[in-house]
Amino acid sequence: MPSNLYPLGALPARFRRQRVLIVGCGDVGLRAAKALGRGVRLMALTSSPDRIAALRAAGIVPVLGNLDDAATLARLAGLATRVLHLAPPPPRGVVDPRTQALARALARRRLPRTLAYISTTGVYGDCGGAWVDETRMPAPASERARRRVDAEATLRALGRQGVRVALLRVPGIYAADRPGGAPRERLLRGTPLLRQEDDVYVSHIHADDLARACVLALWRARPQRVCNVADDSSLLMGDYFDLAADGYGLPRLPRIARARAQRELTPAMLSFLGESRRMVTRRLRRELRLRLRYPTVREGLAATAQGQRG
Repeated sequence: MPSNLYPLGALPARFRRQRVLIVGCGDVGLRAAKALGRGVRLMALTSSPDRIAALRAAGIVPVLGNLDDAATLARLAGLATRVLHLAPPPPRGVVDPRTQALARALARRRLPRTLAYISTTGVYGDCGGAWVDETRMPAPASERARRRVDAEATLRALGRQGVRVALLRVPGIYAADRPGGAPRERLLRGTPLLRQEDDVYVSHIHADDLARACVLALWRARPQRVCNVADDSSLLMGDYFDLAADGYGLPRLPRIARARAQRELTPAMLSFLGESRRMVTRRLRRELRLRLRYPTVREGLAATAQGQRG
């Protein structure tokens, strides 16, 4: 049964004291570490000595190393039985040298049994609002998404060496206590949204549910398997922000036509307004067997608004 010690329920005895390495132990990594509890030996790669004390306070053994400096990663070889890879690619380019460096380091000695990687649903590109399952071929339209496709390819190659690789494709992540993870700041800025006839479908996942999916993927994911990790919502972007505005008691954002948006909004903002898709998540429910704590953004936003008011 779930408990404070094991939020996902007690792990079977044969799984206890597995050595789990978290690469990129930021907000989601710390949530995953908490969900894992004390049934495993937790380690985290960090390039910052300033983070050592915080990681230790969370019950995590820090491992100094930098994905941008392959020479510092030698100690990762044979270190862990399971790896949770959450580190983002570099901010520019169409390849992910960080994932390449990690894969080379892990392959130098005994490989981990499983590796779960957070990718992005952006790899699918614009789908015109269609429902998208994991069999759809990637069609990345941005450099950001192309870097993730490159990372997935690197890890698939590692999978052919015997590692059970799980590729988790994730949309927008939100939570009240996540840096930049709540829509309140966007509402306060007043940046307009597209009118309904021009709007795009967006998907979300609460950070706590994502962390739990990561943990389950380390044990339950099928080999070399892609899994969409999103909640059960099916909302246009404007509807999402309307829900958030109502929850915070703030004015709803104005709506404008796409032609006007292209003149007034930044390229970064426009990139998010150019892709529309809805995620099919059968594998999340049937294979990882995750029961979402926040099944739709309605529940998640209510908790987020309450948390920020608190």
